[in-house]
Amino acid sequence: MERWEKINAVQHMQDYIEEHVEDFISLRMLADVANYSPWYSARIFKELTGKTPFEYIRDLRLSKAALKLRDTDSKIVDVAFDFVFDSHEGFTRAFSKKFGMTPKDYCKRTPPIQLFMPTRIRDYYLTFEKGDNNMAKNEKTNTVFVQVIERPARKLILKRGIKATEYSEYCEEVGCDIWGILVSIKEAIYEPMGLWLPDNMIKPGTSKYVQGVEVPVNYEGDVPDGFDIIDLPPCKMMVFQGQPYDEENFGDAIGELWEVMKDYNPEIYGFRWADEDAPRFQLEPIGYRGYIEARPVRQINN
Repeated sequence: MERWEKINAVQHMQDYIEEHVEDFISLRMLADVANYSPWYSARIFKELTGKTPFEYIRDLRLSKAALKLRDTDSKIVDVAFDFVFDSHEGFTRAFSKKFGMTPKDYCKRTPPIQLFMPTRIRDYYLTFEKGDNNMAKNEKTNTVFVQVIERPARKLILKRGIKATEYSEYCEEVGCDIWGILVSIKEAIYEPMGLWLPDNMIKPGTSKYVQGVEVPVNYEGDVPDGFDIIDLPPCKMMVFQGQPYDEENFGDAIGELWEVMKDYNPEIYGFRWADEDAPRFQLEPIGYRGYIEARPVRQINN
């Protein structure tokens, strides 16, 4: 079997699980969408994701249940049944094994935990085949929306790498599962980001590219083990947003936006680049909203 046939089959299974995570799912159902036998479907799923279908479904349900407990007033037993656990006791055992605390304890403190945030397998292989610095470039670039926003004083909880300068290197050094911890931080004021730190924020022997999430300047919650927290001053960010794209074309969308940013002159609009003021950041590529990246600027005084 060609490798991309496997990748596409596993992607179909991932999509089915995401769509039906609150419903009963059998291996036969997954095999039907993969178009292979149950045995072979389970084999290639484990080969490409590192988890059996059962492990993957359980971890995804537990992570979505944790977010529901964090963000709503739902009863634990109701959340258990919502995510297809047979009983309160069974849910509590599985939750405790996964996160090291009972659902009841989690609801009291909602500390950062390692959520399971699966990567779409097709996107993963596209990223590592093309490489972040070799994204396909079209001769014609789509329209890009540009705006300047104010960022208040805040803190950044971040996980540093070693030498990484972009996403794929960071994943090789740190892993691709940091996002799950960042998403779990309840006090976050924005969504998690990939960031390129200015030189004054890089510790000796650590990477320029990191992943993190911003929290209020008065944040007093837990900082996950192995993470740092730093202060960020108020700043202006010039945000670039490309047009919506099909998910399988995310590499092209990033490459197109980078071409625009490389040649963009902010002085036309009364600003200059101010890379020393804050990290440049990228948001998770999501097709329906277009790829988004931002770079710090300062207003030019006339």
